[in-house]
Amino acid sequence: MKYFLSIFLILPFISAAQGPIPELNGIPNGTWMNTHIPTKRLIQYPPVAERDVLWSKRVWRAIDMRERINQPMYYPLDEVTEVEWITNASRWSLWTIIRKHVMNGDLRVFSPYNPASYGLGAWDGDQLKYPIDPPIGQNYYTDANFRSDLLYYLGRLAPQSDIPLVGDDGEALVEIGANGVMSQVYADPDTLWYQSEDIVEYRLKEDWFFDKQRGEMDVRIIAIAPVIYETEMGVDGEIQITGKKELFWLYFPHCRYVFNNYFTYNDRNDSQWMSFDDLFWKRRFSSYIYKESSVSDRPIDSYAHGVDALYESERIINEMRNFEHDLWSY
Repeated sequence: MKYFLSIFLILPFISAAQGPIPELNGIPNGTWMNTHIPTKRLIQYPPVAERDVLWSKRVWRAIDMRERINQPMYYPLDEVTEVEWITNASRWSLWTIIRKHVMNGDLRVFSPYNPASYGLGAWDGDQLKYPIDPPIGQNYYTDANFRSDLLYYLGRLAPQSDIPLVGDDGEALVEIGANGVMSQVYADPDTLWYQSEDIVEYRLKEDWFFDKQRGEMDVRIIAIAPVIYETEMGVDGEIQITGKKELFWLYFPHCRYVFNNYFTYNDRNDSQWMSFDDLFWKRRFSSYIYKESSVSDRPIDSYAHGVDALYESERIINEMRNFEHDLWSY
């Protein structure tokens, strides 16, 4: 198929890209060298024991890329062409970072559905039940089976061409099937890779809890998922959006080791760029809750819509805030 050709064409460019490069050919790209973020060590979370958790609540959040405060995750809009992977020289979008390290085998992909069903079976979402692993020591570039598996999570096949292939004699090529029926031969569909602009939101699974040992409310992100619009071809030939689709889930504690060494943009001060791990730890994003742990285990949009769903999200947030406030007040 054509996507195999594209893979080997962009391979040298992807392999050479190692993130923000402070120096090129011995010439600093600026007045000073930005070495803190690319070299800093990960700060571990304080340990938490089950006996110290007085109260906990699991919630699921959605980070909308259309909101201005969330745009450091969305930009710059890197893209994949037929020849190379075009990336920004000084910083990458969150999707570019995830995509690169998933292909290198640094981040473990968890399918939101049973891979054997190709998306047609039960949707298990964030349960992290189905890992997509390459053989030991292999990655996207060195193992064909792993490369084929990741195609369903990093891109999609373009529509089948309706123009038959033509031979040297100018006649359309034909083939004889197993049943003896002759049919025209068409080119294999190209691969359409998901790019930065295709990611419309990120979803988080996180635990809020009160640690009586430290006497404070804390939160830990458990998993993160990039989300795209799901589309289909309408009867009039127009592309129609039918909903949103989680591409895959990543275990966030593993992601921290990757996010810790990539810059995120600070629109107030170019000398104080933080890492993506800092961005999540400091909660420098806007989000809304779309699901909470409950006896019915159902998302908010199953019983509230539009503004009512946002009000329900705020109610859950206030409920968690009031717990800590009431604990110290009474």
